Amino acid sequence: MDRKKKETVAVGLAASTLALLGAGMATEQKRMADGMDLAVAPDANGAPDADLKADLIPRDWDLPSDRTERVDFFIDFLKGERFDDMKEWLERIGKYGPMIREELRARHMPEDLLFLAIIESGLDPNAYSKADAAGIWQFIEPTGERYGLEVSRYVDERRDPVKATAAALTYLEELNERFDSWFLAAASYNTGENRVGRIMKEITGSEKGADQDYWKISDRLPRETRDYVPLMVAAGHIAKDPGAFGFPELDFQEPLRFDVVRVPGGTPLADVAKAAGADVDVVLDLNPHLVKQQTPPDRDWDVRIPEGTQRTFAAAFGAAAGAGTVTE
Repeated sequence: MDRKKKETVAVGLAASTLALLGAGMATEQKRMADGMDLAVAPDANGAPDADLKADLIPRDWDLPSDRTERVDFFIDFLKGERFDDMKEWLERIGKYGPMIREELRARHMPEDLLFLAIIESGLDPNAYSKADAAGIWQFIEPTGERYGLEVSRYVDERRDPVKATAAALTYLEELNERFDSWFLAAASYNTGENRVGRIMKEITGSEKGADQDYWKISDRLPRETRDYVPLMVAAGHIAKDPGAFGFPELDFQEPLRFDVVRVPGGTPLADVAKAAGADVDVVLDLNPHLVKQQTPPDRDWDVRIPEGTQRTFAAAFGAAAGAGTVTE
């Protein structure tokens, strides 16, 4: 599929979840202005093995999971009108879920924040919104750069699922430190921390609160933010027990695994793929942040290639170019 067309499809799937509710995807312009290892294979009947699936998406919650009327509304919405999209998003958990959960676990953050990424982008690194937000975590350029992501002519690290995850979790950690609540942090991620802080002070007398305070202030939040947390919880309920919600046969994508090689500036990814003995589309998929399908011309760059292809690459690329240092 053409790369530009793929981006358009991605945002059509992910951004329309909230847009169809009359809200639209969250924009980080508002935020700024206002303030791993396990693949799941189907069994002979096409159903994922229960033990493997439980490891991929644990049934236990580490965020509040009450089935409120609003949460149930969005469960019905996702398993009904958005069934095909939700199925695709669930299957992407196989690819990006282990990496995101590992990073959350290392930071002692709730692993259920994975579901925030699902409602932001459908776990699509190529998702791009009308508000110019990009990647799995839907950063706009100023916020991405604020958290260490390069956005330039050749590189857009908002689309790098690994680096963008680290940046997004740092942002969420800061929000949680301010509000003492992951739900309030999620609301702030969507609409801006200053707005949430102002409303919290007006209603509770303090910015700091608890997850239940989200529901106390929700009527004062913009429509998309009132929907944001219930939609995140709804996505979590479906992901934790997909068969119970009409998704019994999920073909989880293979987990994100790769080797890294260092190449000279201006190296086409097609040349990297050829040296690694890999399909060029696979290498492009591993490097969605290299938006010109080549490394930036002004410096050496680390490129991801399929796991297990380092030696093949080193031999072929070194012989062809006299360069290409393999890195760990």
